Amino acid sequence: MDQQTISPTISVLSNNSILLDATALNDDSLSIQKKIWALVQQCNTSDAFIDVVPAMNSLTVYLIDPTSLAHWQAQLALWWANINPHDYQGKHHKIITQYGGDYGPDLNYVAEYHNLSPQQVIDIHSQGHYQVLFLGFQPGFAYLHGLNSQLHTPRRAQPRTRVPKGSVAIGANQTAIYPADSPGGWHIIGHSDFALFDSENTPPCAIQPGDTLQFITKESVL
Repeated sequence: MDQQTISPTISVLSNNSILLDATALNDDSLSIQKKIWALVQQCNTSDAFIDVVPAMNSLTVYLIDPTSLAHWQAQLALWWANINPHDYQGKHHKIITQYGGDYGPDLNYVAEYHNLSPQQVIDIHSQGHYQVLFLGFQPGFAYLHGLNSQLHTPRRAQPRTRVPKGSVAIGANQTAIYPADSPGGWHIIGHSDFALFDSENTPPCAIQPGDTLQFITKESVL
């Protein structure tokens, strides 16, 4: 068996950074992601890094001491081999959501695409238990795992030039909340007032990789 299929590639990325790439592993993607979150927690307790940045099945660390690159390449490999994917326990968030109407202009489209009623879409979406895979696209934008396959919907053919802050949307096999006004091609099914990003908070992102969340129906506007 190729070594790359049983352990990640750990390589020097720059004069002070290391990339752990687990994208080629023959394992469950969520299980790999849980190991990365546990590894992030371990890295953060070491006081050896300027920053620790998890992504989808990868991790980049930025060293305080550039002369210790070789040491940390070996240390990350050792930690990975011994870490338990269940070592990390994130926070759980309940996201109060208003669905449909002006809050969710694409709810009816998603319902029609799947031969469901709007209320069935709301019920399926709000009954899900979602895991935060990683943050990206814009500060506080959390990519979520766990969308029921009944709601998997291709992105819009024509993206909007402005998606309002707080929009709850579906794009392909994922769902997410827009933390700020921005262009976007996902289908908007609802809205939440939950503050995802505040530069004055520590940390600035309210939701972190490895956290879990659920959408709680405040009022269905059909």
